[in-house]
Amino acid sequence: MSARRKRIVLLGATGSIGESTRRVIAAHRDRLELVAVAGRGRWEQLAAIAREHGVREVGIFDDAALAAARAAPAAFPPGTRLHGGLEGLRELAGLPEADLVLVAVVGTLGLEPALAAIAAGKDLALASKEILVLAGPFVMAAARRHGVRILPVDSEHNAVFQCLEGHPSAAVRRIVLTASGGAFRDWPVEQLARATPADALRHPNWSMGPKITVDSATLANKGLELIEAQHLFGLRPEQCGAVLHPQSIVHCLVEFTDGAMLAQLCPPSMTFPIQHALLHPERAPGTEPALALERAFGLEFRPVDEARFPMLRLAREVMAAGGAAPAVYNAANEVAVAAFLAGRLPFLAIPRVVETVLAEMPALPSPDLPAVLAADVEARRRAAAHLPAANP
Repeated sequence: MSARRKRIVLLGATGSIGESTRRVIAAHRDRLELVAVAGRGRWEQLAAIAREHGVREVGIFDDAALAAARAAPAAFPPGTRLHGGLEGLRELAGLPEADLVLVAVVGTLGLEPALAAIAAGKDLALASKEILVLAGPFVMAAARRHGVRILPVDSEHNAVFQCLEGHPSAAVRRIVLTASGGAFRDWPVEQLARATPADALRHPNWSMGPKITVDSATLANKGLELIEAQHLFGLRPEQCGAVLHPQSIVHCLVEFTDGAMLAQLCPPSMTFPIQHALLHPERAPGTEPALALERAFGLEFRPVDEARFPMLRLAREVMAAGGAAPAVYNAANEVAVAAFLAGRLPFLAIPRVVETVLAEMPALPSPDLPAVLAADVEARRRAAAHLPAANP
């Protein structure tokens, strides 16, 4: 056990990843200490978290929520400092007393705090896959330059990380990420045209936020994970694959050059990868029960039908194109998913919007970070232009 507790900054404390992270920290208070939390706007929930964990550094991104929190100082522990906006997230990411920063904010908002944490020499636990999709080469280069570790929190990437430990990269033939198939994996194709947001949010295995749950139904989530894996593990696009695995018990398979495979198994709960990332390289009793091998269960694998799941095909195409293409894919998808959740776009139109924007955007094979960020903004503008007009 470490001589002292590892001090954690949690960006995205009020979301589903944040909730699981807090459960892990609460279960291992002898090893882990929460020193800062941040969220978008649920300031009362952030105040409750701060009281529970004795946290005195709190970030609130939304201006109105920040003003409300500042008007109610008694809701927070005495001496609490409130940090506002994106600058507040950057400040928390670079706290001198922190050892590790877990970034679990939705979308690309976490990029600047992630870079700030790396620049401050903090190890980074990444749950926001969009960060590496948007700026993978730049984030990984910064981590190497500052000598910090990037510990994956996504269940699939954390599984790959565990399977690869101790194996040279030259021995790896490919990695295979597993996909549950989401809420519609067993729906007839013709029924998908009538799928509603409520239907999409009924994930059979996982409890996640709305955006990632819709991405699971389109397999955009798996596409984003393949792009992220390419950067995290230094792989070529053709070394990254996916299969459908309805049980969500096997989280990855790693095939080596001799044909042998390693797999990582655990129940479908985010506490397992989060605990591994927070405590790494140590192990400790799990927050939740392990698999009960005494009980019969089956493991099923199916190839992905990319005609049914075009978002995975598009992900492969942007991985091959490189440059700013993954950022365009991610940005257009975020806009389309938000429109679907708002009832403005049919489910099957999500990949059509993404493919249209990708076709419209010029190729940027070797952009710098400002060019990638500009492509992200332009892709969002173009995706919004392809949405149906809002009802008056």
